[in-house]
Amino acid sequence: MTNWVLAIDAGTTGVRCRAVFADDRPSVASYREFTQHFPRPGWVEHDTDEIWAAVVETFGELLARIADDGTSDRLPVAIGITNQRETVVAWDRRTGRPFGRAIVWQDRRTADFCRRLETDGHLPVVRRTTGLVLDPYFSGSKMRWILDERFAGSPPADLALGTVDSWLIWKLTAGRVFVTDVSNASRTMLLDITTRAWSDELSDLIGVPLRHLPEVGPSSGRLGVTACDELPSGIPVSGVAGDQQAALFGQACFEPGATKNTYGTGSFVLMNVGPTCPPPVDGLLTTIAWTFGDGSSARTAYAYEGAIFVTGAAIQWLRDGLGIIASASEIGPLAESAVDNGGLFVVPAFTGLGSPWWDPWARGTIVGITRGTTRSHLARAVVESMALQVRDAVDAMSGASGVAVTDLRVDGGASVMDLLLSLQADQLGIVVRRPVDQETTALGAALLAGLAEGVWPDLAGVAARWRQESEFHPSADRATADALHRDWLRAVERSRSWAEGADDAS
Repeated sequence: MTNWVLAIDAGTTGVRCRAVFADDRPSVASYREFTQHFPRPGWVEHDTDEIWAAVVETFGELLARIADDGTSDRLPVAIGITNQRETVVAWDRRTGRPFGRAIVWQDRRTADFCRRLETDGHLPVVRRTTGLVLDPYFSGSKMRWILDERFAGSPPADLALGTVDSWLIWKLTAGRVFVTDVSNASRTMLLDITTRAWSDELSDLIGVPLRHLPEVGPSSGRLGVTACDELPSGIPVSGVAGDQQAALFGQACFEPGATKNTYGTGSFVLMNVGPTCPPPVDGLLTTIAWTFGDGSSARTAYAYEGAIFVTGAAIQWLRDGLGIIASASEIGPLAESAVDNGGLFVVPAFTGLGSPWWDPWARGTIVGITRGTTRSHLARAVVESMALQVRDAVDAMSGASGVAVTDLRVDGGASVMDLLLSLQADQLGIVVRRPVDQETTALGAALLAGLAEGVWPDLAGVAARWRQESEFHPSADRATADALHRDWLRAVERSRSWAEGADDAS
């Protein structure tokens, strides 16, 4: 019978449970979407009970499929969790009842609060301590909003404020464990990333009492065991990482300079910068990639990150908002049917711009429309926007680190598009590599948990699992690629600060 590790991938639009087998046989997975709530312009929310229900359903379905196969152990050796980062869940630790919906990482309701902190001169301490910027993207300002708006500044003693990973661990362990890992904690704007501990100074500044926050644990290590009624008991929960850090791990980017990009709802470029926390740089985030072990024996890797809020979500917009395509799979052929963009540029700043601009007031912009503009031009412009935004982030990253990115490992749903990866190679002027296993987020979570429980002996054993499916080399000359990028930057400027001071951005 074959050992296996179960990964719970709680993403922005759904939950995937995936079995990763020790003998490297093909994975088995189950998936459920959950509802996206948009109560006001700029607000994005999830029902946390619905997220948990999706976990229970996919977990149960996966166990049934494993049992029917009959060639693997009935239960996993361990569980690894990866999750949408920065999304905040509030719940009662006594009753388990959520206090309202989760506030999603895309939500912009705290833009004014972040601006006041920056105007008052607090950005330097936030950058120095957390590696982040003052932006509503991060969890701390969302937690402050919950405290002010849902509890009028007087929260109950049993209030828990956590990210999705801490909510799921709490549910899996029947309320016995309230913990997050360092990679998720480093996205809250409340963690000192050099000490890997909550910051009293930032707790006071942002107004989030540390008593409501979870314990901070490692990314690979036993954090608890399952004890809930809905699922089998006694399974170790031994790996946790935010989705982008998990993808970096799943892509075997273990050496400084190794870089990946995930084309998901947004796109996130991460470069491993090694065990020493680098100083903050303009336009980029510094984040904890992962930590093994505790205390003085802990081993930590840091990463530079370029966070792009909307890439794949723009394809969803073409499908659901405009009805230009019936399914996401149509985007590639439709975009390829246009030889170029016809002068059209789409800046998908639907929830502001992330790296390297960090402009919460930017809004989506389409420029260059003519009477000859077609559906295919619009589709191509959306695909090009994905590659162009990644170039902006990689250019900033290479400049900050002093290390040129020599190749880029890619994953995520849109990485199946050869056109996108060819455009990416042209824009970056480097080789883009697509692995055989493109769901590296769930894979990374499983590998972190399996390492903790001895399924894989070391990082070398993990790295040996990575295999390339395809590689894409630059084909356009630099002058053509750079001209496209220059026009893109002109379009970006027209999207900047559009909603500044408007009610729908507050």
